[in-house]
Amino acid sequence: MINKIKNKVDLIKFIEKDYIKINHPAIDIGDSIKITKIIQEGNKERIQISEGVVISKKNSGLNATLTLRKTIHNIGVERVYLLNSPHIMKIEIIKQARVRRSKLYYLRLRSGKATRLKQR
Repeated sequence: MINKIKNKVDLIKFIEKDYIKINHPAIDIGDSIKITKIIQEGNKERIQISEGVVISKKNSGLNATLTLRKTIHNIGVERVYLLNSPHIMKIEIIKQARVRRSKLYYLRLRSGKATRLKQR
């Protein structure tokens, strides 16, 4: 199989295909999702659940990421998650919103009811 690979890009894709997860739901920008992740603290493991709105998404094979935004005590918190990470157990879609932009960075400037998105 390696003899058929002609350039470096094909070789990288060939190696990465074993590590790409295919069981994730179709996540779009503006969706409210819940991510279940394994956190390791010392020699103990625990499960942490994060819930928020997807404000950006980057699809680039094994390095696909999404940025999740949530508000905690009137402070906006954003976290970038690697979709193909072995620490992510499960992703659930709670609500889907209809948006017209590919990045929702304007939500950083809004608070309260102004951050609501129209439901699909």
